Amino acid sequence: MLKPSLLPLNLNTLKLKAVFFDAFTLFDPRPIFKTVEELFPANGKQLVETWRSKQFTYQWLRVCGRKYKNFWDVTADALDYAMVKHVPSGTEKERDLIMAKYKSISAWPDVAPSLKTLKNLGMSLGILSNMTAKMLHEGIQNSELSDYFEFVISTDKKQTYKPDREAYQMAVEQPKLEKEEVLFAPFAGWDMTGAKWFGFPTFWVNRSNDPIEKLDVGPDGTGGNLNDLVAFVKRIL
Repeated sequence: MLKPSLLPLNLNTLKLKAVFFDAFTLFDPRPIFKTVEELFPANGKQLVETWRSKQFTYQWLRVCGRKYKNFWDVTADALDYAMVKHVPSGTEKERDLIMAKYKSISAWPDVAPSLKTLKNLGMSLGILSNMTAKMLHEGIQNSELSDYFEFVISTDKKQTYKPDREAYQMAVEQPKLEKEEVLFAPFAGWDMTGAKWFGFPTFWVNRSNDPIEKLDVGPDGTGGNLNDLVAFVKRIL
């Protein structure tokens, strides 16, 4: 059971002015993981699982230890670890082919029409991501979404990662808004938790249908795609 102080907000009190997204809420990583499984059909799924786990563990460890590396470099380090563990015969060429897939990442099918609707509703739109700015702009360009975002913020600018409070603070500093005016839309359960701890109204775009993390906090709304987020925003406005 959620603690009373951490229950979802009263939606009737919200005065939303902006929606900020995590990158993976917008960009579909499945082609990256499909490439891994095609290259290593015997144990690609296990490699992907280890890679994804280490990718974020390394970020958080580096923040705690004050040994920062950016998202691209940490992701490459995590992939190196996963390949050594699961496919020690893997080559540098295969590793580079997998990493290159990040450069062609593009949006989920529901993203563009949903962003258009949110803009028409008067929302300012932004991205707050652990990805580097270069990676974010490549994804935006690949997806033809350049006209939608007023703010594209990488936590790399402060050399930190979500769920550090300093990371979420960037989404109120740059647009000069109060946190209660920013609806945050995370992809991962841990990011939803961090956003709620920070004080953002939060709609969890739970594309993987994961359970809520056991960290005493839940989202203000949840759904499987951005169509559900649009419906949520319409209820508030």
